[in-house]
Amino acid sequence: MKTCIIIPAYNEEGSIKRVVDSIKEELPQCDYVVINDCSKDSTGRILDECGLNHVDLLMNLGLAGAVQTGYKYALENGYDCAIQFDGDGQHQARFIPEMIREIEKGADIVIGSRFATKKKDFSLRMIGSRILTLVLYLKTGKKIADPTSGMRMLNKKMLFDYACNMNRNPEPDTLAYQLKKGAVIKEIQVEMDERSTGVSLYSGLMSSVKYMYRMVISILFLV
Repeated sequence: MKTCIIIPAYNEEGSIKRVVDSIKEELPQCDYVVINDCSKDSTGRILDECGLNHVDLLMNLGLAGAVQTGYKYALENGYDCAIQFDGDGQHQARFIPEMIREIEKGADIVIGSRFATKKKDFSLRMIGSRILTLVLYLKTGKKIADPTSGMRMLNKKMLFDYACNMNRNPEPDTLAYQLKKGAVIKEIQVEMDERSTGVSLYSGLMSSVKYMYRMVISILFLV
């Protein structure tokens, strides 16, 4: 199955080469593309100097825009499936073959889940994840254990949908939308490393609270 690994990158100078090198080593049969989201640091220079396959955006589009650009690239180049893969070093390429197998079995979306077989702890960090899992279940009747995971693989049908339509952000509310349309979503257990460089998009208590509020409202009332 022809697979494209999409790596959105914004200010990932400390990790991007290591991430691409790990993909090349683990999965030489898969292709990759880095979407450089108008980084302000040396990410673009590193991509150029190291000859890494990439697309440079002319303006910062944010995570959703960068990922959608990657999906358009995959669609236009005839890939059977594509996976969003973080450029900060948290995701591990060794789990991708198992995700591909789930696509081959008929899944529309496969989530690399931290909690498919492992239980969430009761830390503050996991409260939001538990709430989103509950809200998704109330809305769709389906349990998604790790709705905020950014490690998602789409089959060709979903690839077309996410590449060509508006409002297909890589967020929990789009999972609710696809579930209501009858999409088959599977989760496989993965391990994720801690971010070693850079800053998370949702770092800080207020940012996390705003994100949670927006997702809950979207799932309950807009999907």
